[in-house]
Amino acid sequence: MEYLKVSSKSSPASVAGAIAGMVKDGVPVNIQSVGAGAVNQAIKAIAIARGFLIPTGVDISCAPTFADIDISGESRTAIRIAVYVHRLAPQTSTASSPEDGTEEHA
Repeated sequence: MEYLKVSSKSSPASVAGAIAGMVKDGVPVNIQSVGAGAVNQAIKAIAIARGFLIPTGVDISCAPTFADIDISGESRTAIRIAVYVHRLAPQTSTASSPEDGTEEHA
Protein backbone atom coordinates (compact mmCIF):
# COMPACT_ATOMS: atom_id res chain seq x y z
CA MET A 1 0.00 0.00 0.00
CA GLU A 2 1.32 3.43 -0.89
CA TYR A 3 1.20 6.33 1.52
CA LEU A 4 1.10 10.05 0.98
CA LYS A 5 3.86 11.08 3.39
CA VAL A 6 3.23 14.31 5.27
CA SER A 7 5.89 16.08 7.33
CA SER A 8 5.71 19.01 9.72
CA LYS A 9 7.01 21.20 6.87
CA SER A 10 4.34 20.07 4.36
CA SER A 11 1.97 22.74 3.10
CA PRO A 12 -1.58 21.75 4.13
CA ALA A 13 -3.02 23.42 1.01
CA SER A 14 -0.68 21.47 -1.28
CA VAL A 15 -1.42 18.19 0.48
CA ALA A 16 -5.15 19.00 0.32
CA GLY A 17 -4.87 19.47 -3.45
CA ALA A 18 -3.16 16.09 -3.72
CA ILE A 19 -5.86 14.44 -1.61
CA ALA A 20 -8.69 16.02 -3.64
CA GLY A 21 -7.02 15.03 -6.90
CA MET A 22 -6.57 11.43 -5.76
CA VAL A 23 -10.21 11.26 -4.62
CA LYS A 24 -11.45 12.65 -7.94
CA ASP A 25 -9.26 10.13 -9.81
CA GLY A 26 -10.60 7.25 -7.70
CA VAL A 27 -7.19 6.53 -6.16
CA PRO A 28 -7.25 5.29 -2.54
CA VAL A 29 -5.83 7.90 -0.14
CA ASN A 30 -3.65 6.77 2.76
CA ILE A 31 -1.49 9.24 4.65
CA GLN A 32 1.51 8.56 6.87
CA SER A 33 2.93 11.05 9.38
CA VAL A 34 5.59 10.81 12.08
CA GLY A 35 5.46 13.34 14.90
CA ALA A 36 2.88 15.74 16.26
CA GLY A 37 3.67 18.53 13.77
CA ALA A 38 3.31 16.17 10.82
CA VAL A 39 0.01 14.79 12.10
CA ASN A 40 -1.22 18.37 12.59
CA GLN A 41 -0.41 19.24 8.97
CA ALA A 42 -2.09 16.05 7.73
CA ILE A 43 -5.32 16.76 9.64
CA LYS A 44 -5.38 20.36 8.40
CA ALA A 45 -4.92 19.06 4.84
CA ILE A 46 -7.84 16.65 5.22
CA ALA A 47 -10.07 19.47 6.50
CA ILE A 48 -9.08 21.70 3.57
CA ALA A 49 -9.58 18.86 1.06
CA ARG A 50 -13.04 18.26 2.51
CA GLY A 51 -13.87 21.89 1.79
CA PHE A 52 -12.69 21.44 -1.81
CA LEU A 53 -14.72 18.26 -2.33
CA ILE A 54 -18.08 18.90 -0.65
CA PRO A 55 -19.26 21.39 -3.34
CA THR A 56 -18.59 18.66 -5.93
CA GLY A 57 -20.94 16.21 -4.16
CA VAL A 58 -18.19 14.23 -2.44
CA ASP A 59 -17.40 14.11 1.27
CA ILE A 60 -14.48 12.46 3.02
CA SER A 61 -13.83 11.11 6.49
CA CYS A 62 -10.77 9.53 8.02
CA ALA A 63 -9.61 6.90 10.49
CA PRO A 64 -6.18 6.92 12.16
CA THR A 65 -4.08 3.90 13.16
CA PHE A 66 -0.62 3.43 14.68
CA ALA A 67 2.17 1.74 12.75
CA ASP A 68 5.73 0.87 13.75
CA ILE A 69 8.05 1.85 10.91
CA ASP A 70 11.80 1.89 10.33
CA ILE A 71 13.48 5.21 9.50
CA SER A 72 17.24 5.02 8.95
CA GLY A 73 17.51 1.89 11.06
CA GLU A 74 15.52 3.42 13.91
CA SER A 75 12.06 2.19 14.94
CA ARG A 76 9.47 4.99 15.02
CA THR A 77 5.72 5.13 15.56
CA ALA A 78 3.78 6.62 12.68
CA ILE A 79 0.17 7.66 12.43
CA ARG A 80 -1.45 6.28 9.31
CA ILE A 81 -4.70 7.91 8.23
CA ALA A 82 -7.10 6.14 5.87
CA VAL A 83 -9.35 8.53 3.96
CA TYR A 84 -12.84 7.29 3.11
CA VAL A 85 -14.94 8.73 0.28
CA HIS A 86 -18.68 9.32 0.57
CA ARG A 87 -20.84 10.35 -2.38
CA LEU A 88 -23.40 12.90 -1.29
CA ALA A 89 -27.01 12.47 -2.41
CA PRO A 90 -28.25 15.39 -4.50
CA GLN A 91 -30.36 17.84 -2.51
CA THR A 92 -34.01 17.64 -3.50
CA SER A 93 -36.32 20.52 -2.77
CA THR A 94 -39.65 19.39 -1.41
CA ALA A 95 -42.78 21.46 -1.32
CA SER A 96 -43.80 22.15 2.24
CA SER A 97 -46.65 19.84 3.11
CA PRO A 98 -47.62 18.55 6.52
CA GLU A 99 -46.87 14.97 7.45
CA ASP A 100 -50.54 13.97 7.22
CA GLY A 101 -50.38 14.33 3.43
CA THR A 102 -52.67 17.31 3.06
CA GLU A 103 -51.43 20.47 1.41
CA GLU A 104 -51.53 23.87 3.00
CA HIS A 105 -52.77 26.81 0.94
CA ALA A 106 -52.04 30.43 1.77
